[in-house]
Amino acid sequence: MKKVFRLTLLTTSLCVASLGFAVQPAIKVEDLPKLEQEPQHATVSKRVTQLFSRNHYKPMLLDDALSSEVFDLYVKQLDYNRNIFIESDITQFEKYRLQLDEDLSKGRLAPLYDMFALNLQRRYERFQYALTLLDEEITFDTPDEYTFDRSEAPWAKNTAELNEIWRQKVKYDALNLKLAGKKWPEIKKVLTKRYDYAIKRLTQSQSEDVFQTIMNAYARTIEPHTSYLSPRNADRFNMEMNLSLEGIGAVLQGEDDYTVVRSLVPGGPADKTKNLAADDKIVGVAQGDEKMVDVIGWRLDDVVDLIKGPKGTTVRLEVLPAKAGSDAGTKIVHIVREKVHLEDRAAKSEVIEIDGNKIGVIDIPSFYVNLSQDVDKEITKLKQDKVKGIIIDLRGNGGGALTEASLLTGLFIKSGPVVQVRNNRNRIEVNGDEDGKISYDGPLTVLVDRYSASASEIFAAALQDYGRALILGENTFGKGTVQQHRKLSRIYDFYEKPMGNVQYTIAKFYRIDGGSTQNKGVVPDILFPTPIEASETGESVEENALPWDQIKPANYNRLGDFSSLVAKLDEAHKQRMQASPEFAYIYQDIETYKKEKDRKTISLVESERIRLREEKEALELKRTNERLQRLGKNPITKLDELPDDFEEPDVYLEEAAAVTLDLAKS
Repeated sequence: MKKVFRLTLLTTSLCVASLGFAVQPAIKVEDLPKLEQEPQHATVSKRVTQLFSRNHYKPMLLDDALSSEVFDLYVKQLDYNRNIFIESDITQFEKYRLQLDEDLSKGRLAPLYDMFALNLQRRYERFQYALTLLDEEITFDTPDEYTFDRSEAPWAKNTAELNEIWRQKVKYDALNLKLAGKKWPEIKKVLTKRYDYAIKRLTQSQSEDVFQTIMNAYARTIEPHTSYLSPRNADRFNMEMNLSLEGIGAVLQGEDDYTVVRSLVPGGPADKTKNLAADDKIVGVAQGDEKMVDVIGWRLDDVVDLIKGPKGTTVRLEVLPAKAGSDAGTKIVHIVREKVHLEDRAAKSEVIEIDGNKIGVIDIPSFYVNLSQDVDKEITKLKQDKVKGIIIDLRGNGGGALTEASLLTGLFIKSGPVVQVRNNRNRIEVNGDEDGKISYDGPLTVLVDRYSASASEIFAAALQDYGRALILGENTFGKGTVQQHRKLSRIYDFYEKPMGNVQYTIAKFYRIDGGSTQNKGVVPDILFPTPIEASETGESVEENALPWDQIKPANYNRLGDFSSLVAKLDEAHKQRMQASPEFAYIYQDIETYKKEKDRKTISLVESERIRLREEKEALELKRTNERLQRLGKNPITKLDELPDDFEEPDVYLEEAAAVTLDLAKS
């Protein structure tokens, strides 16, 4: 393999030289690192395979079938969009497909390192070619399009086909910059710097980067919440709870060439701006009023370092919003770095008035320690306000402490089981509330969305099974598994470099009715429409997710039965939605999304892209003015004129309040 690699490298270099490219990378192909597995990697590989085989919740055999899956996932991680390798490269790799089970269990990783080495070379060639396309000004007035999703496309048969793919990619990058107001000289400068930096990033690849990619190809083949953490990432994970409370309060991850917002810390600086959301792509970072730095193609570590800074300082992010779609331009988000104060993350209550009736709302951002005590206090306030019913708002709540899910449930039931937990040895443990006390026995609803997960689902499921609360909103995420973290190093290890950690699934959550919250999540009694940005999210769309199943129900007694009321409440809910202009907007967006969701290409004609952008801006302006009119305020001529204190109505919460009032009157 190594001889083939060196021959290919030499041939490529000769071809490049013979073409006489005018623009050459600042770094030569010979500067790419020659990476090999390090002494500790063989030991770590053996320990990981043994650990997962013996202790993982999912029974598995490290056999040819699993080897084939690991091979496919490793290739996907190296070239997700199928724009780096050519068909002959993949054919060349096929000899490894059925040997990875033995290689991983014995710590023989040389074949996978060779695949990574060829990937580095091919990436160098691609960015080298991309630079040559900047020699002449690119125009955008002839029919052309870019295929932005090639994840299921055939591999390019040769370099010529790959060149055409990259011609479109470079043109797409250039057009995005032009649509952002840049002229050709600046476009050329930005893209030259971007592609040069991408090449520089290749030279910074380390053996541990390769090893982490290999181990995660294996881990993610088992299930999506199993992973290997390199020593650096393990240290970051261990400090994550503290670090997440500093800076902008956002969890970031790398996807292809982009830095993507994974989630926002409730109450954090980014969350407070209301201008940053999950799945948004960060394409530029600037300190205060300084010049924006293009970060497409950067290592995630470097982007994080650029975003971090002293408390009280401002960072500007250039963001490609996920919600706006591929035709939209970028926006600038200003965030003042600060500490996330505990009170900003704590449960809060408010009162909504409907037709002279008061409905209480308790917003719970996460299941933090002492949550149940805080909610108990908010319930006391709401009872003093004489509310007709209470909504527990769990939208965007990704979970937290399992004990708090039980304690929170205990505020609404006197005693009983809340959740069942089954481990990989089929032992079942039942957690519940046994204090015999209840804080609120009135009409209760729980509002959830696609991002409500884990402990949120346990709480909602328990109240649904008891018949204690009506569940409203969207189908929840479906994360019903328990993970354990473990160090791989042992006291007698004397390797020069440290070992990382693993995270793997050891148990599964089950409702008290016996059904799992895994994969299916919690299905609301009354469904609200799912916004477009959440429709492709959830455990059910994750590769290799554990399936839904069920066990014997726990011993519990139902407290109520909504079956005779749901049809009537749902009919009133649907009538309100049909009459609501806000829900009309949501349904229009859903229909538009359905028409476009399978589209994998985007126009490279400037006039067409401008037309699409102007149509979206005109639609947004029209809706904004309709909202202003309903509020009795003056219309605006452009979106920049919108007052800073203007907020779009929370139509989901308003409708939840209406359903809760209907429930209270029933």
